[in-house]
Amino acid sequence: MSGLAIARRGDLVSIAASSAAGPGTRARYGRRAGSDGEVGVSRVFEHRSVMVQEVVDLMRPVPSGIVVDATLGAGGHSAALLDAHAHLRVLGIDRDPDALRAARSRLAPFGLRASVVKGRFDSLGDLAVSAGIPPGACSGVLLDLGVSSPQLDTAARGFSYRYDAPLDMRMDPGSGGPTAADLVNSMPEGDLVRLFAANGEGRFARRLARAVVAARPLLTTGDLTNAVRSGLPAAVRRQGGHPSRRVFQALRIAVNEELEQLSRVLPEAISITGPGGRIVVISYHSGEDRIVKAAFGSAVTGGCTCPPGLPCGCGAEPAGRLVFRGARRPSSEEIELNPRAESARLRALEILPAASRSEER
Repeated sequence: MSGLAIARRGDLVSIAASSAAGPGTRARYGRRAGSDGEVGVSRVFEHRSVMVQEVVDLMRPVPSGIVVDATLGAGGHSAALLDAHAHLRVLGIDRDPDALRAARSRLAPFGLRASVVKGRFDSLGDLAVSAGIPPGACSGVLLDLGVSSPQLDTAARGFSYRYDAPLDMRMDPGSGGPTAADLVNSMPEGDLVRLFAANGEGRFARRLARAVVAARPLLTTGDLTNAVRSGLPAAVRRQGGHPSRRVFQALRIAVNEELEQLSRVLPEAISITGPGGRIVVISYHSGEDRIVKAAFGSAVTGGCTCPPGLPCGCGAEPAGRLVFRGARRPSSEEIELNPRAESARLRALEILPAASRSEER
């Protein structure tokens, strides 16, 4: 295939053909609450992508072809890849309408080297096929997980405890799926305990769940923040960090089925990436990182069940190799410039040619 699809295929739109993609176009997002709680004017969708140079360097040796940026956001990583690597094109995927508008504007100067599609990243395989990319033909896949700064900073989206707004938290507000308000008002107390405990609130998960149930109905982010405060001891509330941070993170992950999607998308990413291609994942939560580590580990062993240190006798075929051991972290300089990068963890897997797989066992 000499280029990405140009004509519309469902939601697929070539950057060059998008009416929103003019070089002067600036995508805008929502409304931001001021210190007095009133909602102010719209602001430009601005997001500082994390570990950009690391992503650019990791994709340098991949074969010529298409990299799928499955969590496109405002297009920062994709723009850097296209600018640095003339041998690469990008298919960007995102389900946030505001992010898609920003990305189309950001990537417009690259013309037919970049295309954008609206969709969930766990539909990666189907979206790639719809774009004319056959299985095993991608040069790489990028997943930058979590939530973007514009989503956090837009009061109306309901992601942040810093603003009083409807308790929504959906990445795609038009999806029709349940909101965070739906979850906190309908989940049994025991399910809330498990949800909060899985997101780092093990010590106080039961107290928090009880406080949330007692405060129902909760309709706004302010309602939830007040419930969290009432459920924590005063000494804990005075400690560093906002007391609602982990509760909001837990609900956002649940509303958007982020961990379930991640578990589904990693095998698809491995299957659509060709030999020498790389899968790069940036995670921001221990649950995400565990899923990535396990999926990459399974790809490296091919699912081998033989005892460690003995030759493989079960016939497992490794699909890839780790580009480096463990997870990389942002530099101290990057964290200073962008404090939201502090929790980032980057892992990378390179897909092996079939002939090399027996040597990797």
